Amino acid sequence: MTEERETLVVALMRATEGEPWWRVGTSQVGEDVLGDYLDRVHKWQRQNGALDRQSRVPDWIQITLNAMARVTPAQVVALAELVRPYFPDERKPEASTSATTDNAVSGGAFHAPLIQAGSVSGGVHTYYAQPPHPSALPPVSEWPQLDSADPIALGVRRTRRLAGESPLPPYVERDCDEELGDRVREAAREGGLVVVTGAPLSGKTRTAWAALAANLPGETRVFAPPPRTDLRSLPAVVRGRAEAGCALWLDDLGDHLGKHGLTPAVLADLVRLRVPVLATMEDEAYDVRRFGAARRVGVLSWGEPVELPRAWSEGELERLNTSDGDARLRAAVVGRGEHTVPEYLAVGPELMKEWRRARRPDAHPRGHLLVRAAIDLARCGVSRIVGQALRNVQELYPKESATAEAEPFDDALAWATDVRHGVTGLLSPVPGEWPWTWAVFGSLVTDVEGRPDTPPVPIAMWRFAFTVAHDEAERRTVRWRAHEALEPLADSDPNISVLLGYINAVMADSETAMRWYRKAADAGHASAAATVGEMLAGGDEAAKAVPYLKTAAEAGIVHAQYRLAMVLAAQADSWLTRAAGAGYPAATQALPAFRAVTAVPPMPLSFEHAVPSIVLREEDVLPPDGVLPADPDPLSGR
Repeated sequence: MTEERETLVVALMRATEGEPWWRVGTSQVGEDVLGDYLDRVHKWQRQNGALDRQSRVPDWIQITLNAMARVTPAQVVALAELVRPYFPDERKPEASTSATTDNAVSGGAFHAPLIQAGSVSGGVHTYYAQPPHPSALPPVSEWPQLDSADPIALGVRRTRRLAGESPLPPYVERDCDEELGDRVREAAREGGLVVVTGAPLSGKTRTAWAALAANLPGETRVFAPPPRTDLRSLPAVVRGRAEAGCALWLDDLGDHLGKHGLTPAVLADLVRLRVPVLATMEDEAYDVRRFGAARRVGVLSWGEPVELPRAWSEGELERLNTSDGDARLRAAVVGRGEHTVPEYLAVGPELMKEWRRARRPDAHPRGHLLVRAAIDLARCGVSRIVGQALRNVQELYPKESATAEAEPFDDALAWATDVRHGVTGLLSPVPGEWPWTWAVFGSLVTDVEGRPDTPPVPIAMWRFAFTVAHDEAERRTVRWRAHEALEPLADSDPNISVLLGYINAVMADSETAMRWYRKAADAGHASAAATVGEMLAGGDEAAKAVPYLKTAAEAGIVHAQYRLAMVLAAQADSWLTRAAGAGYPAATQALPAFRAVTAVPPMPLSFEHAVPSIVLREEDVLPPDGVLPADPDPLSGR
């Protein structure tokens, strides 16, 4: 077999490696001998996987080529043109066939749809070749360099970015990085396609970009065409690049396939020119195109993809946990919940934008309010909230509630819980919890806390959070966060001191509770004065209780008036008893009458009576009648 014929065989095997080329080529060349031949070559190549020029080609392939040359020599020429991009070198085989053939084309050349020949023997078949494609692609010199290219502009999803933060958080190494790096370096040396596949939001694009940046020189020119760009002239553009290194970047490869995109012919040219092609593709799209019923394999048969699992391995999570230099990664460790790190980082900014825009009166003002309430509750330390409590908590935002009147609660909740991006809603059901239990997406809480224009949590929300906290641990969290957030503001608002006193009283820290109640009482808070008086009187410190009870009584707090009377009566009985014991006649005479009036002395109020503890049950949050009961208020004066 001649060297030209051997070259043609190698090119044929390359062309038929994946896409069945006779489906697109036979309309140009003829379906009889060529269609059957390409079918055989395709099957043989799939079975043997031989692309090397030195492979031994079975005798029947030689016989088929010889038969074509004898019967339809023009088809041999047409076939050579059709698979020209797949030649192992860039030579064009001669139009003539081997000396053993009976028919020949001599004294002429093949030009587009025309065969010009001095003489033609045997059958003649016409062939139409595609004309050269004019290039609308920018020259390589205008492609951005790798070290200055913007990964976000090239498809890497933007994460949350607050003032002072870099465009993207540091890259956390994935387990596939070593394999991917080897593949990228090999493609840079020899040309080739490297595809990273994975689920949506698995981090494919960031991982692929990190591999490109880590394994190619910074001055490498990167071409990232928009979807459906005509790439047929790309090899011609690359040929004129002089010595500049370059790479083709195709994020979401499915948008770049097709007869005008990355075809096997274009890819083969890029391989010969040693241009690495790095692409990403979602698992489902890859499987449909590669293995589906209507397979369109094409370039996907070039090699196996690098698979990026959705779930992070223990090693990857460990690297995330030790990567503490960026606030976004630290937040992902704490707030991602059941979601992956890429999901947390990528979906969060989209949810934040949608939530902020929803506050408009003609959008979803009540839905915005429900999410805000859940965010504020999480800021207090309560991670989840049941439906009826979510309905009632709106009362803590009177201005926003008035604006949201037009939107029904059920519609608002449906909007807030609708799943976005196949990942999460702004509010999501909590697995394994009581029905109708919701949690806000973690990144919303972090992002809200990081914005300077975020309003503080309403004072009443801290008490509400403490009331609906699910267990002792969560109540301790609320207590700690309340102190952290509110202590600096206590001097300017006695209500804050009252709240801190209440929380500590319920947590049975009487000393801290008394300190905060006294601070509020000394600032003129009458209800706090009543509570201090109750606590002192119940602790056998009646004398100290009197000034506080008197302040509250004079402010009109009925319970304080009664308690003050009982304290003063007890003091009067004590003094009359002492005077009578000393032999004072008037005291002796008055004591029986006094005791007759105060026959039932006041029971000393314990600390628990002063500040009732909260017993939390499911029915306290969502009772059968759907009404959330008010918890006892030790500051109400009743």
